[in-house]
Amino acid sequence: MAKQVIMPPGLRAAAEALNMSPAVTAGGLIFLTGATGGDSKGQMTTDPETQMRNCFDKINAVLAAADLTMDAVVEMTSYHVGLRDHFDLFDRVRLSCFSAPYPAWTAVEVAGLRRTGAIVEIRTIAAL
Repeated sequence: MAKQVIMPPGLRAAAEALNMSPAVTAGGLIFLTGATGGDSKGQMTTDPETQMRNCFDKINAVLAAADLTMDAVVEMTSYHVGLRDHFDLFDRVRLSCFSAPYPAWTAVEVAGLRRTGAIVEIRTIAAL
């Protein structure tokens, strides 16, 4: 089975500039590139909740381009700068985006992320 790229129109320019795919399908799954909290213009806000919601909005946009919803997510890994400083907030935002049965989830604290100012990056895998 050949892999297929999922390319939402709103992410095309960023994906092409970075030479990456927002998502790739393979083996009945869709693997999404990590989403950080920049807004639709690429600006990184300093507000943690806005960053978190932007991450989930990007994930939702990629899934929508594959005719899927957040219910398709089966696994999520979140990478956090200062995990303990914003874990409770992240968990509240996460729970507003998913419903039971919830995806498997691993949260990892990291020293830094590629995007300057980013405090979280979320990588997801969804079922087609």
